[in-house]
Amino acid sequence: MSYLVLVRHGESRWNLGNKFTGWVDVPLSENGVHEAIRSARDLKQIDFDVAFTSKLERAKSTLLIILSQQNRTGIFLHDEDKKRKYYQWTKHSNKHNGKEIPIHTSELLNERYYGALQGMDKDEAEKKYGKEKLFHWRRSYTGRPPKGETLKETFERMFPYYRREIDSLLKKNKNVLLAGHGNTLRAIMKYLEKIDDHDIPFLELPEGKPIIYESKRGKCVCLNPHEYSFERPLR
Repeated sequence: MSYLVLVRHGESRWNLGNKFTGWVDVPLSENGVHEAIRSARDLKQIDFDVAFTSKLERAKSTLLIILSQQNRTGIFLHDEDKKRKYYQWTKHSNKHNGKEIPIHTSELLNERYYGALQGMDKDEAEKKYGKEKLFHWRRSYTGRPPKGETLKETFERMFPYYRREIDSLLKKNKNVLLAGHGNTLRAIMKYLEKIDDHDIPFLELPEGKPIIYESKRGKCVCLNPHEYSFERPLR
């Protein structure tokens, strides 16, 4: 048995400013920092073996805050061979005290790319494009923002990485922490919860609230489904 914990990053400066963010690298707001700290308190009972996050600072900062509150040190792994070898050296040296865990980062875990909407105020975008069209672009499985990425495409770029890197660790009974983004986490939950294409637009994930799954014999069961919601009941 192992645990998979999904945490949407805390509030960012552009969440606070009501702007579309996507791949723009925006830092956490002050409130976002506090949300990450509260998230860490909710996770004190889980001893993580490995962590994953995107290449974007708001997700990485959330992850590091969570680990710092647990008196853990995350060591980022990189693609460069020299840095990978350095981590292996620290892991097996006398300096390694068991409080360090590896952190894997990948652009494949980045937020959905919002294209021409990135940086736009959401209220202004609604006035320009219309409420119904904007909702379709933002939340549906196949809706594409101008020059952007659909949730389906986000799932397709992320899912092979999830199966190869994360699912394989869960099967080895490793506890995994993933600090990510609203849309990439929705894509993972679509798979874990078998959510229909027509229902995925209504899945709401709060900022900085851990979604905890117990993984047993290849299946993940959510232990706190009250932490996420649907804007309308599932059909």
